[in-house]
Amino acid sequence: MSANKKDLRAYLQDNLLIGDGAMATQLYRTGVPVGVSFEELCLSNPQFVHDVHKAYYDAGARLLETNTFGANRDALSRYGLEHKVTRINRAAVAIAREAAKADAFVVGSIGSILAGRVRQKAMDEFRDQFEEQAIALIHAGVDGLILETFLDVEELLLAIDVIRPLTDQPLICQLATLEVGRTRDGYTLTEAFSLLQKAGADIVGLNCRLGPAEILRSYERVQVPEGALLSAFPNAGRLGLTDGEYAYKSSPEYFAESAKRLREQGVRLLGGCCGTTPEHVKAMADALHGLAPQVRVNPSETENERPSLSSYNVRDRQKPSIVERVKTGTTIIVEFDPPKDLDTEGFLQGCCELHKAGADSITLADNSLANVRMSNMALGAIMKSQYGMDPLIHIACRDRNLIGQQSHLMGLHALGIDQVLVVTGDPSRFGDLPGASSVFDVTSFDLIRMVKQLNEGISFSGRPLKQKAQFIVGAAFNPNVRQIDAAIKRLEKKVEAGADFIMTQPVYDAEAIRLVYESTKHINIPVFIGIMPLTSQRNAEFLHNEVPGIKLSDEALARMRKVQGEEARQEGIKMAKELLDAAIPIFNGIYLITPFNYYAMSVELIQYVRQKSSLLQASAQA
Repeated sequence: MSANKKDLRAYLQDNLLIGDGAMATQLYRTGVPVGVSFEELCLSNPQFVHDVHKAYYDAGARLLETNTFGANRDALSRYGLEHKVTRINRAAVAIAREAAKADAFVVGSIGSILAGRVRQKAMDEFRDQFEEQAIALIHAGVDGLILETFLDVEELLLAIDVIRPLTDQPLICQLATLEVGRTRDGYTLTEAFSLLQKAGADIVGLNCRLGPAEILRSYERVQVPEGALLSAFPNAGRLGLTDGEYAYKSSPEYFAESAKRLREQGVRLLGGCCGTTPEHVKAMADALHGLAPQVRVNPSETENERPSLSSYNVRDRQKPSIVERVKTGTTIIVEFDPPKDLDTEGFLQGCCELHKAGADSITLADNSLANVRMSNMALGAIMKSQYGMDPLIHIACRDRNLIGQQSHLMGLHALGIDQVLVVTGDPSRFGDLPGASSVFDVTSFDLIRMVKQLNEGISFSGRPLKQKAQFIVGAAFNPNVRQIDAAIKRLEKKVEAGADFIMTQPVYDAEAIRLVYESTKHINIPVFIGIMPLTSQRNAEFLHNEVPGIKLSDEALARMRKVQGEEARQEGIKMAKELLDAAIPIFNGIYLITPFNYYAMSVELIQYVRQKSSLLQASAQA
């Protein structure tokens, strides 16, 4: 691509433009240790920074961001470098210019000063810092400024208010959302983009936090203001721990396909954020080579109506635990996520349908993926007391210290909720409140032991509790790893700690189901095999490329590529039934995971399991 250096805005009217990828990822790969100021390298080791810029340019990037994301006074003060703001920013521009050729734009990167922290006071004090950094970048000769990774619209508006009077150069303004379609401070993307454009943003978009699939979903729902140019710099999926290493999952090939889809949404400036590499950038550049931008077409706005819960009347009854039930026949656990808002009607309606269909227990996650949801203890109490359902409550090590954990468990005991699943929990910094602390006082092994200690009538501190709890404790197992033997050893440690049953991550081929069976058949506690139906091609690709702990077969991906809409969901159900055909003869425990709260899909699968199990039982008795 040949860039018209006169003006970035004019260039984007008629052309697609490829931006660069993550600076920190590449610096880390070259040996720069974590814990240093990457921005200070512009002074102490400029060749490192130059080489990263050059690698992205050679890969096809024609918009390079300066290595100044955290080159503000607040961030640099953590390293005692607050007096070097101007020097670092000016040096960063010179390095990028030297690495880029004449056909590339160089834009000055300005990051959020809040940087994910919870706002505790007024942001007016940030004005001087934004001004200081922007002036240094503008005077050093950038082609525009990119204000990126702002979780709060209000902070980004403040930055624009400070910077717009300083220059008429292009402003690229990118938010980082924690969930699809809404910012941390409560604005919809439609509202946010409109406010940013009115404030003086030339290009609006999203970067960081979300991978390609979720950014694409965001753009499919948003009303982009007329005349606004659109950008997208997604992460390389979600950062997760696999085989003992933290890594981003999305491949360059996946980024190439995602770039085409983002182009269809009217995105004209495409790059990468955390975890992306020159290989990701090259894949996007090759995929879009020779293509013109597409005109943005906003979606129509629709509202979903929800039927009343009043028609549901579920009989209250006492049930044996799932561990007791699984000994006598096929037992079904269904996961159904608590709501992210204060409206419980739709959630309880779904629970009622699942219960009526024959779910033995409904399991509620504990703020999965570190995203805030309604208390699973409160919802479990409503389900049990008002509707006679049997909840299974997840307990994450992440959110509560030992005081909170024991108090929480004592509360569950008082409510008569005695089935729990102990999980580690995803780190808070990857959720929708990244400024929150991750507690992790104990590991999942430790917490399993401590829950079983309550069953002996002894508190975490060793004090007698006058009564014994009766918790049935589950442990999680991820079979979607390269080294299954290591995963089994970890699982055996959970069994030694006192786990009563096991629930696996979803698996997506019959061979994997048989592998789980062969690998766990020596363990003398029930194993509930995880099955989660796919809903679309994009859902399949998102799970495979972006979600840690989930791996799809080539066949599953290929089948979902052939269908769309309702036909795709039906294909997802069909594939899940095929997996159940392989699982039911060898597993008495079935763990169905409801995707996107589509409880009708789980209802159909519950009914299928019941029918299939009955046929097998009748055949065995004949």
